[in-house]
Amino acid sequence: MRSLILFLLLATPIHAQSIETDLELVLLADASGSIDADELAFQRQSYATAITDPAVVSAIQNTLYGSIAVTYVEWATNQATVVDWTVIADMDSATGFANALIGPPRQAGGRNAIGSALLYGMTQIDSNDIRGFRRVIDFSGDSMGNTYGPQITVARDQVLAAGITINALPILRDGRFNAGNLEQAYADNIIGGPNAFVLPARSGPEFTEAVKRKLILEIAGTIPGSDYASLLLERPKIGE
Repeated sequence: MRSLILFLLLATPIHAQSIETDLELVLLADASGSIDADELAFQRQSYATAITDPAVVSAIQNTLYGSIAVTYVEWATNQATVVDWTVIADMDSATGFANALIGPPRQAGGRNAIGSALLYGMTQIDSNDIRGFRRVIDFSGDSMGNTYGPQITVARDQVLAAGITINALPILRDGRFNAGNLEQAYADNIIGGPNAFVLPARSGPEFTEAVKRKLILEIAGTIPGSDYASLLLERPKIGE
């Protein structure tokens, strides 16, 4: 019966249906003025590549429910949902999500509003019809700017009080924000909840690999550096 339900829902946005799944995951990606059009496209492609990586799909299939629910949101002064909530349980549904991610026009822009972005992610989780065993916001950005909306720590605390974990991927860019300081700032002001972690990355190929690693850890509900995380990340891909 579970297989039939998943077959009907895979790779389709969730609206009236209600489904139980292992993880509700908001991918909250930076689209502020520091991210130009090429970088925005690269970020989307990185997430599309990561979500369809056999190791990520394998991690999803090895969860308690064998599925996760994901939405992709871009944030700046405003926030915009690029891909609505989608159940992913196999390569076909992962590919459907990835294909939906590539192509939509930019809808978020302006300066940084991290506090507002975190609250928007919380609203996406609280207002859907999904019951996730775990609930996580996956935040990425390249600064600590917060020129609009609530203070970052106030928003963070509100999200954590709702039972949602926040992880962060600081994008380290030469000349924009001291790399070590940005990683620590995200640790001090943004992340929180069970097994919360910061996983930094530089732009370029390292970013794509970091996104993949971060997704695997979030799907498994573990943290970098743990024995289980090491085994999981070193597991051979499907077909190898």
